[in-house]
Amino acid sequence: MREALAEAAKATALGDIPIGAIAVLDGNIIGRGYNRREADQDPTAHAEILALREAAHVLGMWRLPGVILYCTLEPCAMCAGAMVQARLPRLVWATDDPKAGAGGSIMDVLHHPRLNHQVEVIRGVLADEATAQIRAFFVELRGRGEK
Repeated sequence: MREALAEAAKATALGDIPIGAIAVLDGNIIGRGYNRREADQDPTAHAEILALREAAHVLGMWRLPGVILYCTLEPCAMCAGAMVQARLPRLVWATDDPKAGAGGSIMDVLHHPRLNHQVEVIRGVLADEATAQIRAFFVELRGRGEK
């Protein structure tokens, strides 16, 4: 999770919400991502999507057997859907997202009984650090008069 937090810091440097993700297989990082929506002007440039894409490229396949994704924030519906599509076996996230979380906070795409795959979830790993990183970003943003 510390690696995911380091990825999140890269997003802050670009003026984006500090969310980071890493994909791990057999103890090796095979995918990294941090929010790049503002930098790329791309609504799909979420940390999780970028890490999943890189992992798929490394493995040479769209299914990600054995991969664990570590994220600093509970995924949104788009990212959770991509995890189900990738047949991701396990997701570990730091802090819940009560406004857009699709891992149980407002909906649960990861465990929907009608989908063909469910993702095992471990939540709350380094939650205080991730929450502090996100809060600091928004305090700074508001200090500049932005929303």
